[in-house]
Amino acid sequence: MTERPIKVMVVDDHPMWRDAVARDLAEAGFDVVATAGDGDQAVRRARATVPDVLVLDLNLPAKPGVEVCKELVAGGDLPVRVLVLSASGEHADVLEAVKSGATGYLLKSASTAELLDAVRRTAAGDAVFTPGLAGLVLGEYRRLAAEPAPARGAAEPDAPRLTDRETEVLRLVAKGLGYKQIAERLVISHRTVQNHVQNTLGKLQLHNRVELVRYAIERGLDDS
Repeated sequence: MTERPIKVMVVDDHPMWRDAVARDLAEAGFDVVATAGDGDQAVRRARATVPDVLVLDLNLPAKPGVEVCKELVAGGDLPVRVLVLSASGEHADVLEAVKSGATGYLLKSASTAELLDAVRRTAAGDAVFTPGLAGLVLGEYRRLAAEPAPARGAAEPDAPRLTDRETEVLRLVAKGLGYKQIAERLVISHRTVQNHVQNTLGKLQLHNRVELVRYAIERGLDDS
């Protein structure tokens, strides 16, 4: 049985750039279900078409890219993953995008081949970053984890128990490994890794990979 093509939506306020990216994706076999030129349009069309991956510029009229990301990802009502494609390599922009729920961050200087690979990996659940940015993001996770965590009240002693395998996967996520790397390390399928991560998110009542990594680092799992 042939797998369906990955559904992608491209959001950028420059028509020529937007059309070029959409064309490259379509020619590579992706199903480009929609494009949008501003933030409000992006939110509406994403909810209507439910793409697997949203290729999102940050600098948008009407609503910034980070707000689009927050609306579509934080609510958890759409199974969409966001790959930011931006001209900005500023650390503040990268970190803000990731905190808003973006799975990855690619600079517009990337080649077409790098973009296609990044979209495939994003759809598979991997965190994809332009070289040099992954270390920045992991460093920020560690900085956040070093800060006092918000009071959890009486719920902390009753924290859900993870299976040994879920803990093992969580430890590797905290070390910055992508799902494909974890699957190879543990000799299990990519799908199984995704299932373990989704189960762990559910048990811990967390919403995305950012929160999951912070949870793991707070508990020292990245050093074990």
